[in-house]
Amino acid sequence: MHYDNDLSFEYNNPTRIIYGENSVTEIGLVVDGLKCAKALIVTDEVIAKVGLTDKVKDALGSRYAGTYDRCTQDSGFHLVDEGAKFAREKGADCLVSVGGGSVIDTGKGMAIVMKEGGKLADYAGIQMLSRPQTPHVVVPTTAGTGSEVTWAAVIKDHQRNVKELFADYHIIPNRAILDPVMTAGLPPLLTAGTGMDAFTHAVEAIHALQSEPIADAMALHAVRLIVNNLPRCVSDGSDLVARGHQLLAATMAGIAFSNAQVGLGHAMAHSIGALFGVPHGLANSILLPHVMLFNLESCAPRYALVAEAMGLNVRGLPAVEAGKAAVEAMWELTKRIGLPQKLREAGVPEEGLPEAADLSLSDGSIIYNPRPVSEAEEVLAVFRAAW
Repeated sequence: MHYDNDLSFEYNNPTRIIYGENSVTEIGLVVDGLKCAKALIVTDEVIAKVGLTDKVKDALGSRYAGTYDRCTQDSGFHLVDEGAKFAREKGADCLVSVGGGSVIDTGKGMAIVMKEGGKLADYAGIQMLSRPQTPHVVVPTTAGTGSEVTWAAVIKDHQRNVKELFADYHIIPNRAILDPVMTAGLPPLLTAGTGMDAFTHAVEAIHALQSEPIADAMALHAVRLIVNNLPRCVSDGSDLVARGHQLLAATMAGIAFSNAQVGLGHAMAHSIGALFGVPHGLANSILLPHVMLFNLESCAPRYALVAEAMGLNVRGLPAVEAGKAAVEAMWELTKRIGLPQKLREAGVPEEGLPEAADLSLSDGSIIYNPRPVSEAEEVLAVFRAAW
C-alpha cells in the first residue's frame, strides 16, 4: 500500500469503547464516569418490548430517569424535539441510546436540543456547534451503522420529505458499550442488511477522497471480519463470537468512514431511503457493487485492497480485474445471506429513479466520491443498473 509523500490528514476517534459479553451491566459506572446523575433511555417500541432496555434500566439503578421509546425507522425532527422536551421534564442530564442507527441518531439530535434549546431544525449542517453537547452513551443493538462512533446523524424532515445531515465533532457519542448479547435477538434479514451497511462503510472509506492510513487499517480489518462472521450471524443468531466480531467490525467501519468519509453509494442510499423508505443497509447492499463498477477506473488499486481483505486470491492480477473480483464476491456474499439483488425487489418504482438521481446530487456524501459526479444522468445510469 503506497501513500504520497505529501499526504496529510487528521484522525479523530474520541469515543471510549467498552466491549464484552454482558458489558452493558457496567453502564451505571459509565454514567458516573461522565459525572451525570440521571440518564434517559432513548429507544424504540420493539426494543423496549423484547426487554433489551430492561437490562439497561436495571444496570442504571437509581440513575434511571425514564424511557423515550417513540423512535422510528426514519427518525424525524418532530421526534427529536419531542424527546428532548420529555428528557427535560424527567430531569435527565445524560442520554443512553439503546438501538440501531435511527435510535442513535435520534439520541444525537436530542443531545443537541437539550443543550442548545430551540428546535433541531436550527442546527442542520456541518460544524454548527461550538461546545460539547449533552453526554451520550450508546448501546448498539444492531451491528451496522457505526453511529456509536461517528460525527454524523441523518434525520428526516418528514414535512419536506428529505433526510438532513447533522455533522459535528461535538455530537460524537462519549461512550459506546459493545455487548454482543444485545444483538443476539436481531432477525436474520435485519442482521444481513445492517451487516452490509457496515461493509459499505468500510469499502467507501477505502475509496473516499479523504482516505488515509489509519482509517484504511480500520476499514480493511472490518471487511475481513464481516466476510468471515456475517454469514455465521445470519445462520445462527445465538453465535456470540460471530456477533461480537461483527459488532467490532461495524464500529471499526464507523471510525473509518467518520474520518475518511463515504461517497456516491451513500448519497444514492440516502435518496431512496428518503423517497421510498428503503432501509439504509439494504439500499447500500444493492447499490455498492454498481457504484464500485462506476468508480472502478478511478480507484482500482483501492478495490484490489478490498479483494485481498475479502480473502480472494488476486495476486498478480491487474488492479481493475482484482476490483471486478471484489464486486463479484460481494454479490455472492449478499446472495448467501439472503438479501435482494435489485432495487425493484426493495419496492423502488422505476419512474421514481430520476427524482432519486436528482436528490443524490445534493447529498454531501457525493463530494468525496473518487470519480467526480456532476450530472444527474450519471447517477441515473447507476440507479438503472441496480434497478
